[in-house]
Amino acid sequence: MENLENKKIAILSDNGFEQSELLEPQKALLDAGATVHVVSAQSGKIKAWNKDNWGVEVNVDVDLANANPDEYDGLMVPGGVMNPDKMRADKNYVNFAKAFFEAGKPIAAICHGPQLLIETGALKGRKMTSYPSIKTDLINAGVSWEDSEVVADKGLVTSRSPKDIPVFNRKMIEEFKEGIHKGQKTL
Repeated sequence: MENLENKKIAILSDNGFEQSELLEPQKALLDAGATVHVVSAQSGKIKAWNKDNWGVEVNVDVDLANANPDEYDGLMVPGGVMNPDKMRADKNYVNFAKAFFEAGKPIAAICHGPQLLIETGALKGRKMTSYPSIKTDLINAGVSWEDSEVVADKGLVTSRSPKDIPVFNRKMIEEFKEGIHKGQKTL
């Protein structure tokens, strides 16, 4: 397992995230030695969606209004249908994610998570995957989409669904360990 000691990772999420897509990557990051903060516009706790019903509540570590992207080495965005749809409509979430592209920092997003990234305007020319239902959205944003369990493109890691989590976690940790990626920068 890669060592992420001295790395600080933000998990950006709101209510309605897919439970396994936040909890399993969070555990993998913690097991690799990273400091991990759940960042959300919701205060206190956010509630998971677990397959077909509400799931567990997860503590919010940092309020989005007080979160500084400069303090983090990487960004992880879980999916779920409700979570990214809510975040993509909120400029504070969009601007937080956009700052990682601007700084060239690694970003990992799974399932519907890339919907938030579309709003940053930073995806044109990138290679990605996602849950199949948002394939057209990503293609319309300028992405070269492929149906693979994980796609890594200059520090941007994406996967399709919960079944891809093991390979997603390995690639995410590898990219977070590498740090800044020149090709990730949008400016």
